[in-house]
Amino acid sequence: MELPAENKRTGLLALGVLGVLLIAVLTVFTVFDGGGQDKGGAAAPTVTAGQGGSAGQGGSGSGSAGGQDGAGGDGPAGAAPTPIVALSEVAEAHTVMAKYMSGLTTYDHASKTPGWSGPLLRLTSGDTRMKQETTLPTGRTWAACVSEKCSSKGAAVVVRDAVISDDVVRGSGRTISSVVKVTAIRTAGGRSTTESNRWLVSVKQSGGRWVVSGFDIFGLGDVGASDESGS
Repeated sequence: MELPAENKRTGLLALGVLGVLLIAVLTVFTVFDGGGQDKGGAAAPTVTAGQGGSAGQGGSGSGSAGGQDGAGGDGPAGAAPTPIVALSEVAEAHTVMAKYMSGLTTYDHASKTPGWSGPLLRLTSGDTRMKQETTLPTGRTWAACVSEKCSSKGAAVVVRDAVISDDVVRGSGRTISSVVKVTAIRTAGGRSTTESNRWLVSVKQSGGRWVVSGFDIFGLGDVGASDESGS
């Protein structure tokens, strides 16, 4: 049965409208989907920058990890490195240095070698060199001291550490060498003078304590070492 012409036009119009709506819907989906892709593409540089930032942060993290590795290479991760000599022990070593060097320059005309040198030698390694170094002035210098009723009062202070080591290969143990400033006020014949020298003093650990193992002139001060030794 054939439909009237009016119904045909109405049906075609309805199909046309549906087609237009379908195209519109597809267009909307396409636009929004493409926009999302564009936004994603636009966001990529930001993400890259963020990744760069993350890489930078990762670098910091790596640095931190590296720091941990560096800090605790021989110990637990994140642990601080173990110092060769603890600060408390360094302080003990400095005390021994200062006590010995100040005592070495403290005496008077009535001082006698055994009683004067005994306490000082107990601060040393006690070897031949230290016995030879731990002496009162000799020769004409001492004769002049006795004649003029001289006296000397020494003071010593550690200026800085030069070397801190632990020789495990040769088994010599832990040693510290420091620059020590020694100032002595000398009185003779009613006159006083102040003399100052810097010495490189070395100590080593022996029997659980620090002992002086040597000292050498570091830099000439007001008076050279030869005047001190009386040689």
